[in-house]
Amino acid sequence: MTERTARTTRAAQPARAPHGAHPATPALQPLGRVRHDWPRSFADRLTAPLPGVRALARLAREGAVRPGPDGLRDVPMLPFAPGPLPEAGPDTFAVTWAGHASWVVRAGGLTVLTDPVWSRRILGTPARLTPVGVRWEDLPPVDAVVISHNHFDHLDAPTLKRLPRRTPVFLPAGLGRWFTRRRFTRVTELDWWEAAELDGLRFDFVPAHHWSKRTLLDTCRTLWGGWVLTDRAGRKLYFAGDTGYGHWFAEIGRRHPGIDLALLPIGAYEPRWWLSDVHTDPEEAVRAFQDLGARRMAPMHWATFVLSSEPVLEPLTRVREAWAAAGLPREDLWDLPIGASAVLVP
Repeated sequence: MTERTARTTRAAQPARAPHGAHPATPALQPLGRVRHDWPRSFADRLTAPLPGVRALARLAREGAVRPGPDGLRDVPMLPFAPGPLPEAGPDTFAVTWAGHASWVVRAGGLTVLTDPVWSRRILGTPARLTPVGVRWEDLPPVDAVVISHNHFDHLDAPTLKRLPRRTPVFLPAGLGRWFTRRRFTRVTELDWWEAAELDGLRFDFVPAHHWSKRTLLDTCRTLWGGWVLTDRAGRKLYFAGDTGYGHWFAEIGRRHPGIDLALLPIGAYEPRWWLSDVHTDPEEAVRAFQDLGARRMAPMHWATFVLSSEPVLEPLTRVREAWAAAGLPREDLWDLPIGASAVLVP
């Protein structure tokens, strides 16, 4: 198994490059190095200030953090249609939605999990609305894992505990120690616009409009972002992780032209005054897709956990309406049920 990592110079510096600018020619280093020279805080990467005392007081006063009974009425209608994983040869590029931001990506002969959460419940939320779309025992050997950030609905310790400790993990800057403390041995931290390569599959870490926090004392101590995966044939998958809408999508599209499939979040957006800076709503997700210049979009980050107050089926209805309003080809919106798969063809 061949492994290498590409890093830009001055990695820990904020990556707000001018429009059209590209990172310096990357220098290679061995995969599996956890750096200890990251800044103490990545708060300078925030797109918007984090909520203050007044916002928290308003949220407590209004209490609009979960759907009411009418909003939960459609839970039985949430799309769930598990099927077999696609056959995966060296030329395969396929995705299977396991739920929320968890995908099984088959690319270049490898199996990659994104933000794997196979737990029934995560901290601070009710139990899953829908089962996991792929049973853990039905997974092929996992060749790599990518993590977007450290929030509990994206970084799930019980799920990761199921993996062999030699599984390569690709992480935002500063998150490596969390994994090495749990005895993972092939840990690679990346800053925005840095890249790593594993057996010919390239992993580029890109910015997102979000933040990080896992305990009371670690706000923005680790970075957050998305991933662009590129196989030997040049096919590209963009996994957005968790993000609000903003300028980074156009910049990602400029630096990574020709994205074949964009996995974009469409849920957990209400109330907007509280969540607009960190979660796209369905209309913003379609705008982000257009900014990226991608060919196809697969919605995610909905129909799994109750994280906000919009009705549970509303994200799907609104993204379909926004897609049609934008005049985009219906066949390029891959609104998969949980458990379903799609295969990229040249």
